[in-house]
Amino acid sequence: MKVFITGATGYIGGSVAIALLQAGHDVLGLARSREAAAALEKRGIEPVMGDLNAYTPFVEVAKRVDAVINAANSDNPFVVHALLDGLRGSGKTLIQTSGSSVVANYDNGEPGDRILDEDTPFTPQPEKAMRVAIDQAVLAAARDNVRAIVIRPTLIYGRGIGVAATSIQLPRLIEVARRHGVPRHVGRGLNIWSHVHIADVVALYLLALDKAPAGSLFYAENGEADFKSVTRSIGRMLGLGDTTRDWPIGEAVEELGPGAYLSFGSNSRVRGVKSRQLGWQPKGPTLFDEIENGVYAEVHGRRT
Repeated sequence: MKVFITGATGYIGGSVAIALLQAGHDVLGLARSREAAAALEKRGIEPVMGDLNAYTPFVEVAKRVDAVINAANSDNPFVVHALLDGLRGSGKTLIQTSGSSVVANYDNGEPGDRILDEDTPFTPQPEKAMRVAIDQAVLAAARDNVRAIVIRPTLIYGRGIGVAATSIQLPRLIEVARRHGVPRHVGRGLNIWSHVHIADVVALYLLALDKAPAGSLFYAENGEADFKSVTRSIGRMLGLGDTTRDWPIGEAVEELGPGAYLSFGSNSRVRGVKSRQLGWQPKGPTLFDEIENGVYAEVHGRRT
C-alpha cells in the first residue's frame, strides 16, 4: 500500500511512518522545509514539499496514493478540505488525528468523575469546537465514499521511532520542574487524564488502516493518572524528591500559555471501547516507568 502522511517528521506521524515502512508499505511524507525533506529521505520516506494551508499538492498526492494519514495539526481545517477533495468518491482511506482534549473542561486542577467512550455525547469548550467540527467533517465523508476514520489519542508517552523521540506534554512539565526546582501542577493537580504509550498508538493506526470501517471513531487509552502523581514521578526522575507545588491557574497560563487550561488543568477521561472491539490490545510500559526509567529519564533526566 502507498500511504501519504502529514506530520511525518512529528511524534505520532513519524512513528506511524516508520512502522508502515517496517510493514512493507511505501510511505510519502509532507515536508515543509529542506531539512525536513532530508530527514524523511534518510529514513526511506518520499518527501512531498508543501505547506499545510496549500491546496493543489494535497489534492494531487491524495489521488496517487492508497491512503492518507493526517497527523500534522488537528486544528487546521484547510488541509482536511484539500485531502477530502482529493479523496472524495474514491473509496480510499483518510485517518484524521484528533485528541482527547476535545472532551476536557476548565477544571483548574480539580478532579472530575465523567468518563466518556466513543458514543458518549459532549459539548466541547470553545477552543476545541473547531477540532470537533473537523472530526465530524471527516466522519461525514464516509457518505461520499471515503473510508474516513478519526483517532483521538489521549496523553501520549514513550519513545517515538521516527524523527521526534518524545512527546509534548510531559517534556513541558519536566522543564517547568527544572526551572522552578520543584514539580508543579495546575491547582491541586487532582485532575485526571487518560494516557497511552506511543507504541500502542502506532498499533491502533495500523490496525485501523487495515480493518476499520468507514465512519469509525476511536479513543486510544490504556490507563489514567492525576497530574499530581505525574509531577511527583517527574520529581523523582529529576532527583527532586516527592514534593510538588500547587500552581494557580493564572500563573500557569502566564508560563505555559493557554494550554494550561485544557492540556494541563483539565480532566480528560475516556475509554477506547470501539478500539478494543476492533481488536486493539495495548500493552506498552506504564507512564510512570517511562518517566522514571525510560526515554524521559534518558533525554530529560538529571544533568551534572
